[in-house]
Amino acid sequence: MQIISPYLNIMIKACEKASKILIRDFGELENLQVSKKGPKDFVTNSDKKVEKILIEELLKHKKNFSVLSEEEGLISNIDKNNKWIIDPIDGTNNFLHGIPHFCISIALESYEDIVSGIIFDPIKNEMFYADKNQGTYFNNHRVRVSKKMNLEECLFATNKIGSSIDQLNCRITGSAALDLAYVSSGRFDGYFQNNLNLWDIAAGILIVKEAGGIINNINLSSYKNLSVVASSSEIYEKMIKIIPNF
Repeated sequence: MQIISPYLNIMIKACEKASKILIRDFGELENLQVSKKGPKDFVTNSDKKVEKILIEELLKHKKNFSVLSEEEGLISNIDKNNKWIIDPIDGTNNFLHGIPHFCISIALESYEDIVSGIIFDPIKNEMFYADKNQGTYFNNHRVRVSKKMNLEECLFATNKIGSSIDQLNCRITGSAALDLAYVSSGRFDGYFQNNLNLWDIAAGILIVKEAGGIINNINLSSYKNLSVVASSSEIYEKMIKIIPNF
């Protein structure tokens, strides 16, 4: 029987409300005002509007919780042991170019542990979510990581290219959160990437684990320059022997 915590219920409702902005703006890309924030890193009006709605909705129910978000950074409130971790659009460049592969990602960190997480793709209406010790669900159905055991049969997600990983069948999708969600449901067999931010992967950490996957130890006190390796237990050791710099 599926059990959803009150925290996850809040996160789901916040995602559903904020996603209306993304769906609307995705259909009107020519009207978006885009400012360059850095190399290959853009911020849009949609980012800011979605983040504002998410923060308002989450704090409306738990006003003392702290917040870590991509645009606002750390908002330290009375309760520093509980923290919402938000990425309003993971896959911003896809969004800007009219590619329907991006998502909202929210996690709840409680006493240095991720206890709830959600990754919502509003265009495909696909929601991946998990509470600690309750399993991972995709649109109300329980999901688990792939059971493939031979690397040559596997499909991996990464941001890396080079001869050292040529023996792996890899894809670069532009959304770390969705890559982890896809690992949890068996669409991808494994995922590895570095130079990530905590808000990119916080929800995915729990979602992969609760789907029976393995993920390397992530220091939640570090917000940037993080590396992630995730897969099923069947291929994890085989994968890390091949991928570089992990």
